[in-house]
Amino acid sequence: EYRKYLEKSGVIDQLTRVLVGLYEEPDKPQNAIDFIKQYLGSPTDIDVDKLRLDYEKLKDENANLKRQLGELQKEIESLKPVSYTHLTLPTIYSVQISVVAVSLKKK
Repeated sequence: EYRKYLEKSGVIDQLTRVLVGLYEEPDKPQNAIDFIKQYLGSPTDIDVDKLRLDYEKLKDENANLKRQLGELQKEIESLKPVSYTHLTLPTIYSVQISVVAVSLKKK
C-alpha cells in the first residue's frame, strides 16, 4: 500500500530521475546527497539546528506579543467613554435658577 502511495504521488518517478541523473553525471560529485538535494531544488546550506532555535525564539516572541495584545485590549476597554447619564459630577456650590414670566401686550 505504501508503494502505491509513492507511485501515485510521483515520488518513485522523481527518485528514479535523480538517480539516473547521478548515474549519467560524467564527473561524479563528491557529495551525492548535496547533488540529490540540488537536483530536487532544495538548498544545501541550511542549518536545521539554527532554524529550530529561531523558530522557538519566534514562537516565544509571538506568545509574549499575544499576551501584551490581550492586556492592551483590556486597558482600551476600561478607557472607553461612558454615557453622560451615568456620570454624577460633584458640586460644591449651590445653584439657584430664577424664572421670570413676562407678558407683552400692545395697548
